[in-house]
Amino acid sequence: MFVIFLLLNFLFPLRILPGYCQVITDKDENVLHAFLSQDDKWRMKSELGEINETLIKTILYKEDKYFYHHPGINPVAIIRAAFNNMATGRKTSGASTITMQVARLLYPAQRTYLNKLTEMFRALQLEWRFSKDDILELYLNLVPYGGNIEGVKAASYFYFKVHPRNVNLSQSVILSIIPNRPVSLHPKKGTELITKERDKWLLRMRSEKFMSDTLIEQAMNEEIEMTRRPAPKSIPHLANRLKKLQPNNTTIISTIDQRMQERSEVIAFNHYRRLRLKNIHNLAIVVVENKTRQVRAYIGSPDFKDVNHAGQVDGCNAVRSPGSTLKPLVYALAIDKGLITPAQMVEDIPVNYDGYAPENFNTQCNGLVSARKALAYSLNIPAVDLLHQSGLSNFTELLRKTGFKSVKKDREMGLSVILGGCGVKTTELAAMYAAFANGGEYMPLKYFVNDTSKNNTFMLSEAATFMVTDMLTGLIRPDLPNNSESSTHIPKIAWKTGTSYGRRDAWSVGYNKKYTIAVWVGNFSGEGVPELTGADMATPLLFELFNTLDYNSSSEWYVAPKTADLRLVCSVSGKPPGEYCSDMITDYYIPGVSDYKNCTHLREVMVSYDNKISYCMRCLPEAGYKKVLLPNLSPGVASFYSSNGLDFQKGPSHNPNCTRLFSENAPSITSPVNNKEYLLEKNAAQQLKLTANADADISWMYWYLNDKFHVRVKPGEPAYFIPEEGSYKISCSDDKGRNSDIKIEIKFY
Repeated sequence: MFVIFLLLNFLFPLRILPGYCQVITDKDENVLHAFLSQDDKWRMKSELGEINETLIKTILYKEDKYFYHHPGINPVAIIRAAFNNMATGRKTSGASTITMQVARLLYPAQRTYLNKLTEMFRALQLEWRFSKDDILELYLNLVPYGGNIEGVKAASYFYFKVHPRNVNLSQSVILSIIPNRPVSLHPKKGTELITKERDKWLLRMRSEKFMSDTLIEQAMNEEIEMTRRPAPKSIPHLANRLKKLQPNNTTIISTIDQRMQERSEVIAFNHYRRLRLKNIHNLAIVVVENKTRQVRAYIGSPDFKDVNHAGQVDGCNAVRSPGSTLKPLVYALAIDKGLITPAQMVEDIPVNYDGYAPENFNTQCNGLVSARKALAYSLNIPAVDLLHQSGLSNFTELLRKTGFKSVKKDREMGLSVILGGCGVKTTELAAMYAAFANGGEYMPLKYFVNDTSKNNTFMLSEAATFMVTDMLTGLIRPDLPNNSESSTHIPKIAWKTGTSYGRRDAWSVGYNKKYTIAVWVGNFSGEGVPELTGADMATPLLFELFNTLDYNSSSEWYVAPKTADLRLVCSVSGKPPGEYCSDMITDYYIPGVSDYKNCTHLREVMVSYDNKISYCMRCLPEAGYKKVLLPNLSPGVASFYSSNGLDFQKGPSHNPNCTRLFSENAPSITSPVNNKEYLLEKNAAQQLKLTANADADISWMYWYLNDKFHVRVKPGEPAYFIPEEGSYKISCSDDKGRNSDIKIEIKFY
């Protein structure tokens, strides 16, 4: 008989086991999302260790008490069933073991004697090939529960909304009796019959001392709340993404925290209800745990079923314009290159970089501002200037290292990249800001609990990221929400807002020691909305998320690393104090890296007693002069102050009798742009504007066209001319004889 079995086992091998539906769980293995199996079944794979011991014991008690003691067929049960059936003339009991039931589930067929023999043979095959625990696990995964629900895991979720490890005795009995009568005991027919059957088996258990009287009494008194629930679909956007990343895994354990995800979804939907009144229909949220870089909450859109507004689009993974959200990166890069410290003054004046003339959000300039204020107020011009000084290629290379896949070649983007002239994803921004939260250490975001990869790289110094964090924590800034509720419940975070061109994207990204949260608000259609700004639309949502998910986080905050130190600096320039500095403030800096040159915001000038003439060392008379201290402004700042009527102390004109020709600080022509071609409309008499920055003590500027005098103007005052077609040499001289030249080409169409 054994040889015959081996031959039949060879000729009729066991078929491949059925496929399971793919399940996405949270970090604690609670099911968040599930996909139908290939045969359209809700068949969730579970291992024996995942299932409550009470449930296992109950099923064994009811179905096969001697499961661990027979070879797949129970001869005693067969004899007993045959005797009872013949004695009563009808079928009163069966003899199927759990192993035989697994065989029947794998090979469904009509109940005939021949099929019963086949079933017994398959049971022996199963026992030959698998261990007892493996067979029991198969049974628990395949047992039918009505409709297309199979297995105790799926039944636990669909009927009780609990994990099979958490079912109680009452639920265990119900799960053990439904498979024998999946139609009549279906919850859609009510719970009266289910309650009756449950109690019948509980009484039998009590009579046989299977469970304690107390547990059985509690189970019988428990009211059954049972219904066919919809399939779990709580993280549809992320679930679809993870399914593509791991298509062959039946169970994907994500890094999502179910409690945090559910709270974030409620907050997001409540904000969405208010936003849609302003014609804003989409938002995206990513919550990252800083220490591990694991994603704890992920919302691709507030309403996945919103077909009218592309709710199925994953906003967390969509490429959008970042607005000003990349500015902290360029400030940190500039700090690491020794270009600035938080208190150091930067210029916020009109500039032109080969035809690119950035403007601030409000189109106004401020002259000299501290780097701290420039970042807090999100000024565009200082950010572009710092990018220009730091090097565009250095910045874009840093973006590539930190996972920004949409960043193109430097030449294609230009300096506008810092103002939103590139594409980013919400997840990419979250990863970048999480690096700031971790002292400049970048690591890709993690979506799987079993992802132990490092792939970390230090993109910035710990000192630079600390200074930027300190700059982003200040509350005196224009991007605070206008509504009083958000302004009175400000969490202890460092954050930055951003608004893209045309008000199509609103951002707010913030972090504390524990979490980084990135929020995007807008329309997937790309439609702009006048009210759409990061401060008013995204930041209130960011604040509520932090106040809900990590309330009172101010108990732990960042401290200066050993690589950063404090020093006294001049309050006017933010540089180490010089000879004429009187007011001092403290400022962070990086020893050996930050600029150590002393402040020169004032300069000593020799002037006549009547303050009408200034002298240089060459023309200084033996007597009849005095020393005065004057602001030492750059030509650009001096021209900006002059052209905008801003008062500042100017020095008198230089001695007209001095023959010395100055070579430094010549006028800097800002318009037109050197070596550019200008295409003008023919016969339209279009004018070109002439502007230049000059030193603070200049009284007159002289413009020349092709070496012919054109006009004399005051510093900061523009000049104009109507050009003809051809090449032009444009020169600008000041009253000290210093000169600058540019060349342009004029063409008509």
